[in-house]
Amino acid sequence: MKSLDSVLVTPKTTLREVIRIIDAAATKLALVVDNDHRLLGTLADGDIRRGFLRGLELSDTAASCMHENPATANIDDSSHVILTKMRKLGIQQIPLLDNHGRVVDLKLLKDFLTVPERNNWVIIMAGGLGTRLKELTKDTPKPMLSIGDRPLLETIISRFIDQGFSNFLLAVNYKSHKIEEYFGNGEKLGVNINYLRENKRLGTAGALSMLPSEISEPLLITNADLLSTVDYGELLDSHYNSGAVATMAVREYEYQIPYGVVEVSTDKKILALEEKPVHQTLVNAGIYVLSPVALKYIAHDVYVDMPEVFSAVLSAGHQAVCHPVHGYWLDIGKHEDFNQANLDYAEFFS
Repeated sequence: MKSLDSVLVTPKTTLREVIRIIDAAATKLALVVDNDHRLLGTLADGDIRRGFLRGLELSDTAASCMHENPATANIDDSSHVILTKMRKLGIQQIPLLDNHGRVVDLKLLKDFLTVPERNNWVIIMAGGLGTRLKELTKDTPKPMLSIGDRPLLETIISRFIDQGFSNFLLAVNYKSHKIEEYFGNGEKLGVNINYLRENKRLGTAGALSMLPSEISEPLLITNADLLSTVDYGELLDSHYNSGAVATMAVREYEYQIPYGVVEVSTDKKILALEEKPVHQTLVNAGIYVLSPVALKYIAHDVYVDMPEVFSAVLSAGHQAVCHPVHGYWLDIGKHEDFNQANLDYAEFFS
């Protein structure tokens, strides 16, 4: 929100002044903060009216009738997570806070309802065998397993549709007829769906060698077993702005060494001890954007995984960048992942 400061008040601001601020603001909401911009509460027309019914006057302060436990979202939450929360709670505005509880933005429901149309092709790799899920994928390809009330692949496609994407290419192999019979040409979803039919397993990137040569805009690529609330439009915009040939979505991964770590000198003297330290690193999130020039580094009809494509791009002297993503992310590879996805579905995707 460009004019965030205009809706910030202190606990001592009078209700007369709060009413003036609310009337002037498009948000129809004032945020009560302390000297460090930490959120203390919110004030809307209804809060003030109820205060007057309790005998408050215009000279009373914001603290006297503010809503002390408003719904909030974290600045790192994806647009999908924020919008889902607002719809569930039936609210029109939501403050975004940093990890210290400070207000950094105020989002309005209308901010999410105008989605730009994106004509870039979305490639979804849906040809895997799903061997780690054993019995579940004996007769059903993994992308067609039900998560919540619909196939996993439909949820993935719907997330893209919600963000303005309408052109899809599904790379299929194992029991591909079940995927094609269900989705067809995409008409029932109001989008364009075509297929890249693999005659053999081609890895996480090999199917891209079958793309038509006339593609002129960057491609967004993901796997059909990846359930997430990633903001794909933001990822694509990041790629355009970077000027890179390849962009990889990355996540922060935290792991703990289960032992005390000893730092020693070359002559074996102990310099420091750290008990079970926690380390953070960035890991591949399995979502990518490739400009058309990157496709020439993918050999035709050969098994190729995406890290090999990035290595080839870098070796050729092109730029490749990463884009950190946040929010819900789950790679459905094992039975426990499948069960977890079904538990999480209602909260993040229904």
